[in-house]
Amino acid sequence: MNVRENWRIALLVIFTIASAAVLFGPFVAATATGGDEVKPVNLNYGLDLSGGTQIRAPLIGMTAEEVEYTQETDLTEAQQGIAEDLGVPQSDVQLRLPQQQGQQQQTQALGTAEVFSKNVTRAEFASALQNNGFDVSEDQIRDGVTAQTRETVVNVLNDKINEGGITGGTVKTAAAGNNYFVIVEVPNADRSEVVNLISGSGQVSIDAHYPVRENGTTTYQRETLLTNEDFTNVGAAEQADQGTNQPHVSVSLTEEAAPRYSQALQEFGFTAEGVGSCPPNADQDPDNATGHCLYTVQNGEVVYAASMSQDLATTMNNGEFASNPSFVMTTGNYSEAQQLSVNLRAGTVPAELDLDNGTTYTLLPSVADRFKLFSLLAGLMAWLAVSGVVFVRYGSPRVAVPMLGTAAAEVFLLLGFASTIGLALDLSHIAGFIAVIGTGVDDLIIIADEILQEGKVATGKVFQSRFRKAFWVIGAAAATTIIAMSPLTLLSLGDLTGFAIVTIVGVLLGVLVTRPAYGDILRNLMLSAEERERFREE
Repeated sequence: MNVRENWRIALLVIFTIASAAVLFGPFVAATATGGDEVKPVNLNYGLDLSGGTQIRAPLIGMTAEEVEYTQETDLTEAQQGIAEDLGVPQSDVQLRLPQQQGQQQQTQALGTAEVFSKNVTRAEFASALQNNGFDVSEDQIRDGVTAQTRETVVNVLNDKINEGGITGGTVKTAAAGNNYFVIVEVPNADRSEVVNLISGSGQVSIDAHYPVRENGTTTYQRETLLTNEDFTNVGAAEQADQGTNQPHVSVSLTEEAAPRYSQALQEFGFTAEGVGSCPPNADQDPDNATGHCLYTVQNGEVVYAASMSQDLATTMNNGEFASNPSFVMTTGNYSEAQQLSVNLRAGTVPAELDLDNGTTYTLLPSVADRFKLFSLLAGLMAWLAVSGVVFVRYGSPRVAVPMLGTAAAEVFLLLGFASTIGLALDLSHIAGFIAVIGTGVDDLIIIADEILQEGKVATGKVFQSRFRKAFWVIGAAAATTIIAMSPLTLLSLGDLTGFAIVTIVGVLLGVLVTRPAYGDILRNLMLSAEERERFREE
């Protein structure tokens, strides 16, 4: 075969080989237990085809709309004041200016204010805003959060799922009227596993609990020294070993945080009389503990109380800690260590999921396996049905077999695409595959009809003219399909998005790869050797 003349066929062969390499090449996936699982086909399956859990819940929070900001507004001071009035942490209040405010330096602009707490009413929120200089009424406050907050939550939860070692998990938003929900789907996981992974804000801190002696009286203070942003080089959770008798996570501090942390611990006495002074089980009653304790706090809960070790105290006192600010954060059990590592890597969410007002859908793996089998059978039956129609119409294997082979190759390329981008296949994607089979064969029939139904193909020029005419038709049809499907890929329409993505990619592969290759195959079958030689010369 002359490669230059049949480069479209060569391109199809290259794509098919690449897809085969991606689908069946060596692939080792880490399991939740740390072992290795070899998969026969490198495809990820979503909830419908593997089983798992879907949680759909709103975000906790309220938003005040059309809040007037001026250049004199001190956002930090106002945020702190609102938080104090409401009795919530400052991180639960978000004041957001419109984007153009910073660019145009307007003297006055309308922005938003959010609070992320279940324990705040609209009246209390409006009153707190008014007390801090904002003219806001209860009518301007609605349930729910802003689009920016939803986007941040989705990104962080996606990172949590990925850092948790789960493949195929997805996080997205969906609208129901004026209400918005976050939908979390995690294959091969039950509800408790998913809740443990996504619940809470993900806020991690190290708090110092230490004595203060004044006028012969000893009181205890607690101060947060480090938060998520201060950690870097976060390791994976590790079981207890010879050096650490508890599950732990290895971490390092940023250049800015290391000297601040070391200086505070020296100032509070941790590196002197505080070495080894934290009593056992101090984490069970952290507010009433004695001694110098370093609390590991996760989602507002103390998960471990540790003493300052002599080795770490020495490195802080002699200044070595600043050049190598690494240590381990200890937890009470391995599950907490895993969650700690995930939270430090993924970051915090500004608003938590309201799981009490959400819904949970769990699909058993045994049911999902049946869906997987039925999906395979549905695709095979669709291909066989199309095959029967094609053979009846043309009655010639010389035309029908390449047509059906090309259609099958198109689906194979789609599977390779899905494997390459890590797409988690579910029933909506399977519907897209079946649609691609139908539209693909339909386009191939247009090509065959245009070439064969207008009489004998006498010369290469005649073939090329008829093929171009057919290709214009299928190109226009492809453009129409892509335009019609595009809104479904942009809107939060659940399963319809997956169907649209697969259909669009299938149409593009058809127009750019498989349809032109089928044209070359048909030309080689329809023209004699003499005519092919003449076509090559032309």
